[in-house]
Amino acid sequence: MIRPVFEPESLPVESTGADLPKVADGLLTPDGLRARFEQRLPWDPEPQESRVTDIRDPREAAVLIPLAIRSSGLSVLLTQRADNLSNHAGQVSFPGGSREPSDPTPIAAALREAHEEVDLDPARVEVLGALPDYLTGTGFRVTPVVGLVHEPFSLAADSLEVASIFEVPLSFLMNPANHEIRVFRWEGGERRFFAMPYPQQGMQAGAVGTSHFIWGATAGMLRNFYRFLLA
Repeated sequence: MIRPVFEPESLPVESTGADLPKVADGLLTPDGLRARFEQRLPWDPEPQESRVTDIRDPREAAVLIPLAIRSSGLSVLLTQRADNLSNHAGQVSFPGGSREPSDPTPIAAALREAHEEVDLDPARVEVLGALPDYLTGTGFRVTPVVGLVHEPFSLAADSLEVASIFEVPLSFLMNPANHEIRVFRWEGGERRFFAMPYPQQGMQAGAVGTSHFIWGATAGMLRNFYRFLLA
């Protein structure tokens, strides 16, 4: 079935997670995250659509969820992908990409891709662990690798792949009140997805492009991160 093109930002919000429990503040710290990844608590990832789980032989990929240690708290480094890319063009994404034969592990792939895309020195990343693999509608099985990024570090976007780099407080992304479920309905069916719009600093309310629109696989992996921390 050919699925129609749609503008995710224009779709209505069906619900939010405002009634869900919040993550304890102590977990949103370097020490809290280190302790959580050392535990083996049972938890369930967010269910994925059957259209995704039915994909045969997905390509292996990895992304880095880079958590910058700032004086104001942890923040997530995200990228706006270049418009010329064949997959997820123009979307908000974590640094990452396909796993190459030279990558011994998904962690190695995530660190290599982050270095290539945003010039993040792997030596500045303290890898904490990985979340469950995430299947995308474009045929990738993505391993989300979580790591603390220690200062000092510098970033520089690879203009062929990355249009811009920005940061979002981890506390914002782990607050379920900011987790929207949007739905797209068409004659052949419907699709629901998570979205977490983050207001851009310095933009007037109501102006075009007032938020970084985090949605799709990136929002789905962040939602799994929330569920992991909530366990």
